[in-house]
Amino acid sequence: MNENLFASFATPTMMGLPIVIIIILMPSLMIFSSKRILTNRLITLQQWLTKLILKQMMLIHTPKGRTWSLMLISLILFIGSTNLLGLLPHTFTPTTQLSMNLAMAIPLWAGTVILGFRHKTKSSLAHFLPQGTPLPLIPMLIIIETISLLIQPMALAVRLTANITAGHLLIHLIGGATMVLTSINLPLATITFIILTMLTILEFAVALIQAYVFTLLVSLYLHDNT
Repeated sequence: MNENLFASFATPTMMGLPIVIIIILMPSLMIFSSKRILTNRLITLQQWLTKLILKQMMLIHTPKGRTWSLMLISLILFIGSTNLLGLLPHTFTPTTQLSMNLAMAIPLWAGTVILGFRHKTKSSLAHFLPQGTPLPLIPMLIIIETISLLIQPMALAVRLTANITAGHLLIHLIGGATMVLTSINLPLATITFIILTMLTILEFAVALIQAYVFTLLVSLYLHDNT
């Protein structure tokens, strides 16, 4: 219990060198591929889920927006597998780092905005000034809409960071309380352990949902600009 509460969020090192790049590349080993016509059940399930998610996300897109399909499916697989990997004991979750999430959110957001200004210039500029705005409110609304546009990547990154970090902190706190209560009050420790088990199951769901929400919002930004 003397361990720092935020120690699990520190960037891991080996022999004084950061190994976060190796950890980020680890989820790619969880995605299996096969060149055979007849594959095993795991690869078949994986391909079916990938096609299902991709089909759902691409329904609203124009042919121009569907060119981002590989980018979006790679994004959701990466975030989902990274979040799940971080639930294993003694592991590090890169998505708890705001800097990494911003590094994913800003280029994707900027790409959709640039695409919108390039192909739908009038429509993109029209978002800054709603139709029928009174003349005295025009400068204020332009400033507000500009701020709301610029804050989108920050909202993407902070949402993912906060949800994953909060879940890990709860698991750490309840797990520590369960260890202490084991030697003090066994029935209460059993109840705490059941709560910990339910919370862990919930975190598995949150890990996948947050990957889907992040990718879905990027997809919606793309839809608005294509």
